[in-house]
Amino acid sequence: MSFTPDPKQLNRRFFFVFLILGFSALALLIRYFVIMSSPQGPEFPSPSGSNAERGAILDRNGRILALQTRLGNISVWRPDTGDIEALAADLAPVLELPADGIRTAIETASSDFLYLKKQADQSVLQRINALKAQGKLGGISIEPVMGRIYPEKNLAAQLIGFTGSSNAGLAGIEYSFDAELAPRDGKNGNQVVLTIDTNVQYILEDFAGRALEENKAEAVMLMAMDPRTGDILGAASLPAFDPNDIRLSDEISRMDRTAIWAYEPGSVFKVFSISALLDSEAITPDTVFVCNGQYTRGSRITIRCLRAHGNVTASDIIVYSCNAGAAYASDRIGAAPFYKALTDFGFGERTGAGNPGETPGYLRPVSSWSERSKPTIAMGQEIGVSALQVLQASTAVANDGTLVPPRFVSRIVSGDGGTIREYRVSQPRRIISAETARNMRTYMEEGTQDLGIGKFARIKDIALAVKTGTSQVIDPETGGYSETDYIASCLALLPAENPSLVLYMVIVKPMGDYYFGSRTAAPAIRETAEALIDYLGIPRGRNPQITHTGEVTIPLGGILTIKDTIPDFTGVSKRDLAPLLLRDDLRLDIRGEGWVVRQSPPPLSPFRSGMTITLYLE
Repeated sequence: MSFTPDPKQLNRRFFFVFLILGFSALALLIRYFVIMSSPQGPEFPSPSGSNAERGAILDRNGRILALQTRLGNISVWRPDTGDIEALAADLAPVLELPADGIRTAIETASSDFLYLKKQADQSVLQRINALKAQGKLGGISIEPVMGRIYPEKNLAAQLIGFTGSSNAGLAGIEYSFDAELAPRDGKNGNQVVLTIDTNVQYILEDFAGRALEENKAEAVMLMAMDPRTGDILGAASLPAFDPNDIRLSDEISRMDRTAIWAYEPGSVFKVFSISALLDSEAITPDTVFVCNGQYTRGSRITIRCLRAHGNVTASDIIVYSCNAGAAYASDRIGAAPFYKALTDFGFGERTGAGNPGETPGYLRPVSSWSERSKPTIAMGQEIGVSALQVLQASTAVANDGTLVPPRFVSRIVSGDGGTIREYRVSQPRRIISAETARNMRTYMEEGTQDLGIGKFARIKDIALAVKTGTSQVIDPETGGYSETDYIASCLALLPAENPSLVLYMVIVKPMGDYYFGSRTAAPAIRETAEALIDYLGIPRGRNPQITHTGEVTIPLGGILTIKDTIPDFTGVSKRDLAPLLLRDDLRLDIRGEGWVVRQSPPPLSPFRSGMTITLYLE
């Protein structure tokens, strides 16, 4: 049975549909007319809803590395601009953009509305408002937004990361701990406290920068760690970038090489392969191998050594970095137990230290090994590691056999300063015997003597356990090893008898006078160690040590302890004002750069919770 609709009923339905569509179109036209006829162009509402802010990122001593601030997006409404050439000339020095570029952007835009600059800081906004007060910058508007600033600029930039226009984390700690940092339910986000010491980071980046320049290298990594706790005290990765303006950076400078880049480590890896062989009792400290300048097996496998070392033991393999000795030693163990020992050191899997995108490196399963794999891996090739993995593995040698996972984050703190939770990666675990670890440190220390491969890292009044490495880089065009590109490295544990500091440097493609790790990375490690020994108070052999609490109180004139009245901020630097930005009971409006010259309200005014204090800096 078919159904035939009533034509009159259909007509009524169509009438109501077209009536609704007509009213909708009329509403849109009215709204467009209001916008077009507005003397100020389109208006932007002030940030609405909660004023809750994203949590800060701090170093281990409470120094601010990332914090929330109020910024502004600079936009233009073309119908109200008037003389575009004059407008561009006024804006150019303020926005630090070429006048011709501003004029072209306005004239060629596909819409009457466009953004000229996003997330401009308070000093820029102040200058724009001053020009508008003079009757200039017609058509220019400021859209208030919340943004992120990084007071230390490029310091530890790859580790800290950055946020996007929506103030969500896009890289580094900002990304991996976004759920902790982001505000929720109208409350400020939590603070993330790193294990990084800003002063250590400065020292590392200084010496890494020198190594980068002196060796004409592509990149340099330099890391410092307390092996007893797993705390990463500093992690330099150069070239770097300024997260305050990521537009000026590229993917290479933003890459956290220390965690996400895998490479063949070269002879530094002998520390772990020989430790594994000793601990498995496949060899003993007295086992002797003969190095005549190369390792051979049958007629198909040949591995060259630096020179003919003659009779060598485990100690000699480390002291002279004997490739043939390491290869012959690997013949004493089966592939499966050797693979298991290397995975116990953490190779082939992520450390979980807190870096997004961390690489597991590459350690192929035994089923994929060739006859050449075991001796080649023993000398640090045919395996990919990250600098972070090498640091983790070194803790087992430093801690008498106990491996301690590394970490970059120590704890999560609420807005009022209370600790929400400690951040732990996993529990320490014993992977080799104390005897094996101590023997390896002794071999590494002997390597800094006159005939050792690590002699250029030696320090006169403190013993270092050192191993250098040099590895060839795979040529992507041929698939074989490059004849010109190398990776030079140096690992140091100090003091050798009871390490409290591990240093590891990697120089990528050095193009200076030398490319060996013993001549490039080892001297840089020595200089870095000299600086950090003094800063960290590591005892030297001939220097008397003074014991103290390690805490220093610096008087700040009561600025950081605002109670009943507002103090006089005159002469205070912008950096010293940063701690006040973390307080929930006041809003600090900082205008300008430099030092405070005036303020509102004036000094000694009554302080009320929630009030705004405006500071003018020059």
